[in-house]
Amino acid sequence: MAETPLVRAVGLTKRFPIGGGLFRRPRAWVQAVNGVSFAISRGESLGLVGESGCGKSTVGRMLLGLIPPTGGRIEFDGIDIGRLPRTEFRRLRRRMQVIFQDPYASLDPRMTVEAIVTEPLFADRPPRRAERRRLAAELLDRVGLRASDLDRYPHEFSGGQRQRIGIARALCVRPELIVADEPVSALDVSIQAQVINLLEDLQRDFGLAYLFISHDLAVVEHLCRRVAVMYLGAIVETAPAGEFSRRPLHPYTEALIAAVPVPDVRRPRPPFRMEGDVPSPIDPPPGCPFHPRCPYAFDPCPRETPPLVAAAPGREVACWLNGGRGLSAPASAPTSPAKGEHSA
Repeated sequence: MAETPLVRAVGLTKRFPIGGGLFRRPRAWVQAVNGVSFAISRGESLGLVGESGCGKSTVGRMLLGLIPPTGGRIEFDGIDIGRLPRTEFRRLRRRMQVIFQDPYASLDPRMTVEAIVTEPLFADRPPRRAERRRLAAELLDRVGLRASDLDRYPHEFSGGQRQRIGIARALCVRPELIVADEPVSALDVSIQAQVINLLEDLQRDFGLAYLFISHDLAVVEHLCRRVAVMYLGAIVETAPAGEFSRRPLHPYTEALIAAVPVPDVRRPRPPFRMEGDVPSPIDPPPGCPFHPRCPYAFDPCPRETPPLVAAAPGREVACWLNGGRGLSAPASAPTSPAKGEHSA
């Protein structure tokens, strides 16, 4: 019998109203997330990548219960969290925590490090002060800081140290899932490597599962076992991290990889032309959301939305060219002989 995933999202959608008010209808709706489904096993790390505004952070916030989904459901350890009473969800919420993107904005400047790290304990019955202080000292040591930092304030630390404080806070209640929302994008490159190594060590030592949200493909491939690519609110491809850049199946994934600079000038990357801008989530295009920018688009693409289907062992893709219903491009459709080979 297959093990129940720690987290399962099924058909998640989220719409935000524009305009309107208490007694007026919204003028329009922003389709931020559209039918997203995935699962994360215990101790696994799933990377969620895509351009800014594609809905990655909205998915993470729905997973944590910070915003309600418009449709679909979220299961944590087999429990539909949308059906839980508020008091039961608060108890379950301790098992999932978050690491925010901005280490400068995510820490209260008026609180000491001890108060920040032990803040999650106050959602329930907190232990006594001496026990809280001991726990905070242990967590600081675990993330590479000192117990002598307990009475200091966030402005006394560098960006990398502040992010370590945020990680210690996330560990305080011994969660099983951590949603890491761009946790290293605001840090210097040398500090990024240290924080990523710390997250790897913590995952190994505590059996953590990660939903790692990022636009940095190299970081995601290093830390995550699987990668899911989002475009305009939908997942268009999932793949094991090792195969993600070697053999992309969706044209958008190919475009993301082609946009990464190649340091070796002796191995120039074949050009990939992705023209135009991301369509508006207020008025998304019909059919495949990527077809207005796709050089491989052919007849079904403007008319029908391709489903996310299995295209290879451990891989899924939402593309009429490489997966949907077994269709293949007509002879007149453009092809790329270097498709999937540019990072080999």
